[in-house]
Order: sequence, then C-alpha cells, then structure tokens
Amino acid sequence: MNSFETKENMDSSGFVVLGDFVPGIVQEIRYYSSYNFIGDRIDGYEEPVALCTLEAARALKAVSAEMNVQGYRLKVFDAYRPAGAVRHFVLWGIEDTDVRMKPYFYPGLEKTELFEKGYIAKMSSHSRGSTVDLTLIDMKTGKEVDMGGPFDFFGELSHPDFEGVTKEQRANRMMLQKVMVRNGFKPLDCEWWHFTLEDEPYPDTYFEFPVSTGYLKDKA
Repeated sequence: MNSFETKENMDSSGFVVLGDFVPGIVQEIRYYSSYNFIGDRIDGYEEPVALCTLEAARALKAVSAEMNVQGYRLKVFDAYRPAGAVRHFVLWGIEDTDVRMKPYFYPGLEKTELFEKGYIAKMSSHSRGSTVDLTLIDMKTGKEVDMGGPFDFFGELSHPDFEGVTKEQRANRMMLQKVMVRNGFKPLDCEWWHFTLEDEPYPDTYFEFPVSTGYLKDKA
C-alpha cells in the first residue's frame, strides 16, 4: 500500500499551531500565496499558518527565546506540508509547461533539474511535520537578516556553505544554523533555511491533512 494512503496519515492529533507556542513569530506562508516557484497557491494550504508537531514547536520556542535575547525574531516560510502539496510540486515538474516563475526562483536551471539536484523531493520531510523553513528578522529594523539569497531560490547560492556570499551573509547563515542545531535540528546541505528536528516523532509517516487550524480543532 502506498504510504500516502494509510488512514493514520490524516491524524493531526500530534500537531499544533506554531504561533501558539512561539510568541512574536512572523509567518509568511509562501505556499498559501502565489509568490512561490510555481506561481499559484499550493494544494492543501487552506490558511496562511504554520503547523508542526508538538516536539518541533517546543524546540522552536527554545530557538526563538535564544534569538530574542540577541535581538532577532523568527520568520517562518513553511512548516508542515501536506503530502498532496508535494504531489502538486511533482505534477507541476512533470506535466506543467508553465515556467513563469523561473526568472525569480530557478533562473539557472531547467525544471527537470530541480528534482535531479534535490531541490524538490518527491517525498518531503515537511510532510512528517517536524521540518521548518525559516529566517531571522532584526528586531531593530524590522527587516529580514541578509542571508545572501532569498528563500526557495534553487541554485548554489542557497547552499549554506556557498563561498560566493559576503562574510557578513555567511556569518548570518551560520548564526541561524548554529542556534537551530544547538536546539536539536539538523540542516540541509542545499538550503540555508531548511531544518528538520533530529529526534522527530514521526520519522516514517507522511501526513495528508490540510494546513488548517480548523482541522486541528475539529479533530481535537
């Protein structure tokens, strides 16, 4: 049986609304909007809100507290991602000829390379509920910290150890990475913004339920 078809994958009982656990967290859920690499709202995103497992939320609360002391807030682009959203990505990559967002998100690559090079996975850790895409906001300026490249840019520029960024940009990336690792997350080698809880509670389960606070409440 396909793992996406198992009944328990609709069980949201182990998930929470991230904003309920992390005071002051900023959320810009890109896949709810049309400003993403596809250019449309992605299947399964019914609200512009970040959901994640309780364990990931607790760890992110610790990250936030640590960064707040240093003058930064967390800004989340994506957290839990329904398996259906990932299928949306895959079908777009295989069947859809639309490349209108190519200049902004993958100017140096063809669509097929996004999968070949690992920028888009056919099964995403986000669907397990303990992965988060995030950056930092400077509390003094209210602006995003300069990481040397934007979220979801597919190319070497996004690799955490890319040498083509400035020393300050590299230091900002490492600041984020170190605090995330210190609080139990592991980084991804091709995306400076992507982190997965090392001791994730559902390492082999890919969930299907929608990104919706109402769904969590209905199932409570």
